[in-house]
Amino acid sequence: MASFTALGLFILLEFINLSAANKDTCELYAAVGQSLTLPLNYNRLENSHVLKWFHNDTIILYREKGKVSIGKPADVSATGSLSLKSLLFSSAGVYEANVLNPNGTLALSWTGRLCMMDKVSKPQLTYRCDFKSSAVNLNCYVDKPQGLVFSWTLDEKTLTSETRQTLSISLAQLKGERDFSCSAANKVSTQKSDTVRPTCKSPSPSPPPLLCFTSKTVLAVVAGGAGLILLLITIIIILCCCYSCKKNQMRLKDKGGLRMLSLSKREPDSISPDYETMHPSKDSPPVSPEPPPRTCYESVSEPETESRPPQLSTAAEGQQPSPVPKPRTKSPQAPNI
Repeated sequence: MASFTALGLFILLEFINLSAANKDTCELYAAVGQSLTLPLNYNRLENSHVLKWFHNDTIILYREKGKVSIGKPADVSATGSLSLKSLLFSSAGVYEANVLNPNGTLALSWTGRLCMMDKVSKPQLTYRCDFKSSAVNLNCYVDKPQGLVFSWTLDEKTLTSETRQTLSISLAQLKGERDFSCSAANKVSTQKSDTVRPTCKSPSPSPPPLLCFTSKTVLAVVAGGAGLILLLITIIIILCCCYSCKKNQMRLKDKGGLRMLSLSKREPDSISPDYETMHPSKDSPPVSPEPPPRTCYESVSEPETESRPPQLSTAAEGQQPSPVPKPRTKSPQAPNI
């Protein structure tokens, strides 16, 4: 008993699901602004019959004994079909038609669901050459590709196996002039793109890289080399400054030595050898030392920037050198008589 109840419940659920699926299924499709005829096609329809049309349980047409009291007589055909014009999104829904005999019994019933859709916009065909894979990739672009069916033509011949939005063709198939076009369609409209003739010219081969390094590695090496060069330039500048300082110090020392040499040469020279050979008498005045020759001063070259060596005192300049004593000669003695 329990198994029978479970089986009955399962069947009931399946029936409910099937009914819901059928309820959401659209038998008719239309686009906004289009016209559509709801087919009844009852060939035995007569003026004695009562015809009723409903839209979502709302009566939109009522005809009895050949007279239309609700709706327009021009919207109904001889077989009872209903014509809908200038459809809107609000026109979607369930439509139902009932034909009643003169005695009030049901002669025919029809039910259908209408779904409204947008018209397909004109697709734009683009392509991109991929030389790595030796192919050209085509794309059939539309604004809303959901629910659309795509088709491709090559030289006005339909490629039946291609139904996707993209198409890939090898470059070998592009030899010569090949024309491509694509179409996008839904249940209410179809649009075709303009014809495109892809041209893929192989780019000139680029020279192989010298080293297989990434761009980041190359940039890091270049930055390191620039930093090393800057460091070397800084070291060279520092060494040059040190060398210049040392050279200036040595130059100052040399100038000091030259100055001391100049002063030392101004000291009295030793007695001339002529005086050593002479035998002055006791009565002769002492010989004053001669001043150093002026050529000594001229032989020492001093930089222009340095001041001249200190001059001798005015007393020393005013003192004249002592006259050199002449050698004494013996007076001739008278001959002995």
